[in-house]
Amino acid sequence: MIKKVDHIGIAVKNLEEAIKIWENLGLKVEEIEEVPDQKVRTAIFHAGETRIELLEATSEDSPIAKFIEKRGEGIHHIALGVDNIEEHLEKLKEKGFRLIDEKPRIGAGGAKIAFVHPKSVGGVLLELCEREE
Repeated sequence: MIKKVDHIGIAVKNLEEAIKIWENLGLKVEEIEEVPDQKVRTAIFHAGETRIELLEATSEDSPIAKFIEKRGEGIHHIALGVDNIEEHLEKLKEKGFRLIDEKPRIGAGGAKIAFVHPKSVGGVLLELCEREE
């Protein structure tokens, strides 16, 4: 079951500068975390039940660096919170969705995550996210 929009991922060139912008909007940074496996540093803000996740590349070959080089800073992905990520991936695969991740991996905050290719979702990079709550 899809529970909610878990977070919106925003690609940024400079995490510290981006944090200042979002704090000036009235949000407070909750945590900053490096996810070496994905070559990113993240800053997390809460806006009600939804999180805003700023993503800064830690390597020139990271997906975030490539995204910024091609499209500039901005919304990178939308993540939906789900109950059973493995089950959702299987159902999407059966329905013909193109999966970037056929098996979940660990993302920021220890969540199980998997991405669905934007060509299957009308140009939107979709992340499925299962958190221990």
